[in-house]
Amino acid sequence: MSTATSSSKFLPIIAAAALTFCVAGQARAGALPDTDNGRYALSPLADGVLRLDTRTGAVSTCSNSGAGWACYAVPDERAALDAEIGRLQADNEKMKAQLAEREPTVSGKIEEPLPKSDSLKKGEPKVAEGERKLEIPLPSDRDMDRVMSFLERAWRRLIEMANRVQKDVNGKI
Repeated sequence: MSTATSSSKFLPIIAAAALTFCVAGQARAGALPDTDNGRYALSPLADGVLRLDTRTGAVSTCSNSGAGWACYAVPDERAALDAEIGRLQADNEKMKAQLAEREPTVSGKIEEPLPKSDSLKKGEPKVAEGERKLEIPLPSDRDMDRVMSFLERAWRRLIEMANRVQKDVNGKI
């Protein structure tokens, strides 16, 4: 599968996620009041309103035709994703079955995987004297700082991306 084909399949999903961020951001900013005890977040469009159902995540466009207001669901790519996931899972199971049918090709092969060496590993868990309980070492402060630093950078990037998308959408509306 080519990169262009692969990325074009996920473009509607990315656009829907970006639109959801924009709608959520504008709803929080107070663009229009929420209805039905906060279930729907509304955002103005050129010819109507974009409605996000905060309980189900469904996005709809609502417009006022001559007969009154009507809302239509925005097409969702979830069904296509679910079908692809199902196909890949079936392929995976089929390949596992084929692999299980093969005889081992390496002599002296063992069934258990070899342990991986870890440069950050602090040693084996200690067995307390006279008991069968394992003592598992907790992560160090350095490890926790690395995790927190990663999460902070990821959060900032997510917020920056949502702000860029919101600016792009606000510029086009």
